[in-house]
Amino acid sequence: MATTDEGIYKAEDDWGESYYFRGAVTNNWLKFAGYYWRIIRINGDESIRLIYNGTSTQTTGSSTMINSSQVFNSSSDRSEYVGYMYTSGQQHGNTTDSPIKDVLDSWYSSNLAGQADKISKEAGFCGDREMRTGYSWSSESSSTIYYKAYERLYANKTPTLKCSNSADLYTVSGSSKGNKALLNPVGLITADEVSMAGGAYAQNNKSYYLYNNQYYWTMTPIFFDNGIASVFCVGSDSWLIGGTVPITGGVRPVINLLADVKLTGSGTSSDPYVVVGAES
Repeated sequence: MATTDEGIYKAEDDWGESYYFRGAVTNNWLKFAGYYWRIIRINGDESIRLIYNGTSTQTTGSSTMINSSQVFNSSSDRSEYVGYMYTSGQQHGNTTDSPIKDVLDSWYSSNLAGQADKISKEAGFCGDREMRTGYSWSSESSSTIYYKAYERLYANKTPTLKCSNSADLYTVSGSSKGNKALLNPVGLITADEVSMAGGAYAQNNKSYYLYNNQYYWTMTPIFFDNGIASVFCVGSDSWLIGGTVPITGGVRPVINLLADVKLTGSGTSSDPYVVVGAES
């Protein structure tokens, strides 16, 4: 857990070397389009990955999310429903939007579309639906499936920024990678990114920058067990847990700014980085 190892660390993503923030960092604040964000990492293509923090620098409470009571999906009785997008009868299908994607698309259209020229259309969002070793995919409601992220984050403690299947790398049509299935370049944080920032599976750590004393969704599947589809969430006590997709949780949009945006400021909460030309 990140309690003393705060700072910036390096790992490979699908575009190259990424530099990510970890622990109780205080220099990753950014203001864009009238909202405060925290920088998750600099992507391998040098775009800037952000997670929503609200209209102020308050770090806890429901104001750090656009919605505090949103289901990930309305049903949980098929394994497909762990997908940010899904197709009936397919492990990696992307023809139907999840309810949480609908919420993010609507919010993006209302609040960020006017600044689209500063948002990356290349970077993507990984919703990894690969199987844990020893498991096979099935759509049957009686199936038991553990996804690869469970193996990485619980069993092996080896998070990654790479997406092993391009069908699970959600991108818009203008990207050179991924499934090109998104309408808008917005998504959710991955459980791997939470882990690398300092959040651990079922371990308390309130000393990292993603902690907001709320329960909110990632886009990373964890398991499907006897009719219950579950996705990783960040719990209100700070740790990664599994959340059944029809329960309600918070929504924190994630976007990627273009590498060439002009910034002012020092990155602190009192002097955040500000994107020139997109202050409000």
